Amino acid sequence: MPHPGDAGPDAPAPGPLMVIGGAEDKLGKRRVLAEFVERAGGERARIAVVPTASSLGPEIVDVYAAVFAKLGAAEVWGARPEDRAQAADPDVVGLLDDATGIFMTGGNQLKLSTVVAGTPFGEAIRRAHARGAAVAGTSAGASIQSSHMVAFGPGGSTAKQRMTQVAAGLGLLEQCVVDQHFAQRNRYGRLLMIVAQSPQLLGIGVDEDTGLVVTPSTDGHVVGEVVGRGAVTVLDGSAMVTDAHAVKEHRPVLASGVVLHALTAGSRFDLTTRTLLPVAPEVDPREADELALANRDLQKMARDIAADDASPSVFRRRRARRTGGPTR
Repeated sequence: MPHPGDAGPDAPAPGPLMVIGGAEDKLGKRRVLAEFVERAGGERARIAVVPTASSLGPEIVDVYAAVFAKLGAAEVWGARPEDRAQAADPDVVGLLDDATGIFMTGGNQLKLSTVVAGTPFGEAIRRAHARGAAVAGTSAGASIQSSHMVAFGPGGSTAKQRMTQVAAGLGLLEQCVVDQHFAQRNRYGRLLMIVAQSPQLLGIGVDEDTGLVVTPSTDGHVVGEVVGRGAVTVLDGSAMVTDAHAVKEHRPVLASGVVLHALTAGSRFDLTTRTLLPVAPEVDPREADELALANRDLQKMARDIAADDASPSVFRRRRARRTGGPTR
């Protein structure tokens, strides 16, 4: 998890992280991508797209450049190391220097890890986040943001031994593991398997067209807020009982006492304390206007009573004559 308090008092606050479950809407309302552009600076956003995980060519950058431009970003360009030598090239690393937002596309997450993690390019992403840039990723680009990332493995609702492989991520989200396309590809079992093997990790499963925006709060905690049309599933195994250490081959694993949180749009979750945060209730604008009008009437009546030393019943009768309403 990011630790905003570790920096000096004069250091800039780290930027937001955004883990996106894949298949984000690019043609309709684009709520998730619009949130990223806004977090990256809106009309001043300068976004570097990192398509290393993708099997597509330059067209993948063109797609996101068109979407981000439509959403108001000032500038979008590609930064694509294809191997670790390129990820150490100062010219490639320098493509991230002026970015206010970095967006990592989907594709092969193991390729993204083997090319980027532990390289100067990967460190440049971490530095950009530390200086305040927004760092987002979809699908594979979401998984690599955590300290441990799912490299590959089948879906399924039952946690089984050896059903998935874990690789090192960028560590922007410490003590977490992120999975994506979560509900759509039934990846509950493999995320639970990882949490059973490492109960100190917080498992985060993100649905398609859904994002978890992670920011430090004023009290030093790290808070995630859900945006988009799906859900974010959080698995907390800190108090679980498991036999993962003893299960052989591909047999099911015992996982008891896991705390599950299914978070929908607008939900806020403290990743530091692993607790759901209260959400302020939405107020109907019409009700708010009526309440404000009634409050103004009461304030005026109080002022009139104080000025004329008259009883409230007198002013109710006067107000009724003016409005045609009842006197009681």
